[in-house]
Amino acid sequence: MFGSTVRALIVPRRLVPILAIVTPMTAAQGSLSADPLAIPLAVVMSVCFVAVAPSSWRALFPRRAKLGAAAVLGRVAVYLGVGIAVVTAVGVVLPFVTGMGDTFLTSRPSVAIDLALFLVGGWGLGRDIDLEIDLAAERGRAEGLAREAERAQLLALRSHLEPHFLFNTLNAIAEWCRNDGEVAERAVLQLSAILRTVMEGVAAPAWPLARELELLANLFALHLLRDPDLFTLDRQLSPAASELLVPPMILLPLAENAMKHGPANGARGLVVLAVALDRDVLRVRIENPGEFTGPRAGGTGIRSVERRLALAYDGAATLSVRGEAGRTIAEVVMPRTGPRA
Repeated sequence: MFGSTVRALIVPRRLVPILAIVTPMTAAQGSLSADPLAIPLAVVMSVCFVAVAPSSWRALFPRRAKLGAAAVLGRVAVYLGVGIAVVTAVGVVLPFVTGMGDTFLTSRPSVAIDLALFLVGGWGLGRDIDLEIDLAAERGRAEGLAREAERAQLLALRSHLEPHFLFNTLNAIAEWCRNDGEVAERAVLQLSAILRTVMEGVAAPAWPLARELELLANLFALHLLRDPDLFTLDRQLSPAASELLVPPMILLPLAENAMKHGPANGARGLVVLAVALDRDVLRVRIENPGEFTGPRAGGTGIRSVERRLALAYDGAATLSVRGEAGRTIAEVVMPRTGPRA
C-alpha cells in the first residue's frame, strides 16, 4: 500500500500541486523562524505528511470495502490517532529533542493547523488515488466488454458471409445442372473443398497463410469453371510467407469483391494475387479489372475486414482499397508476428 501510494504521488498531476503547497510553507517557515533547523524541519514534516497521511487513509478505508457505521467510526478514530501521533512526533517531540525553539510550523496554534492539513490532505490524496485506480479498472473492464461484443459481432459477420457465398454458388450450380452436367459436377467438388476449408476456419483463431490462399484458389477456380476465359489469374507468391499465421478468411471478402465487381461484372482481364514479405510485415495485394469508385452502399466486405484486422492486430494492420488505371487494388498489411491470441 505504501509503495503504490508513493508511486501515485510522484506523478506530475499530483506532485505539482503538492509542491505548490509545500514550497511556500517551507519558505514561510524559513523566513518567520530564527532557528537554522527550521527549513529542514519543514521538509521532514512535509515528507512525513505526504507519505503517511494518504497511505494511512487507503489502508484504513480500502477501495469498495463495505463497512458498517461502527467500523467507520472506529477507523476514523484510528486515522485521527495516526495524525495526532505523526504531528506530535514531528511538530513537538523532534523540536524538543533537537533543542529548537518555537517556529512558524511548530507553535501551538500551528500544530493544530498541521493536524488539520494531515487529516484533510491524506483524505483528499488517498481518495483521489483510489478513484483513479477504480476509473482505470472500469475503463479496462469496459474495453474488455467492448472487445467481447466486437468478437461476437465479427462472428456474426463471418457466419453471414459463409451462407451468402454458399447460396450464390448453389444458384450457379443449379443453372449448370440444366446446361452442363460435367461443369456442375466439378463445381460441386470444388464447393465441397471450399466448405471444408471454411468450416475449419470458423473455429480457428488463426491459420497459416497457405490455407487462406488455398481457399482463394478454390474460389477463383469456381468462377473459371463455366467460363475459362473470364479472367487470367497471376499468382505472385512468396514461399517464405506460406506458414505465417493470419486470421481465417480475412482475404475471402476481398477476393469475393474482386470477382463480383470485376470479371463477374463484365470487366474481364488480369486478376493479380500477390504476397510479399517486407521487413517485419506481410503484404497481400488483390487486383482486379474495373475501376474502384468508393465503398458501395450496403456493402459489408471492406468494413468487416477492417474491423477484424483492428481486433486481431490491435490497430497494427491496415487495409487500403484504391482505384488505379481502370483497376481496383486492395492491399492488406499485417505484422509477420501473426494475430493476437
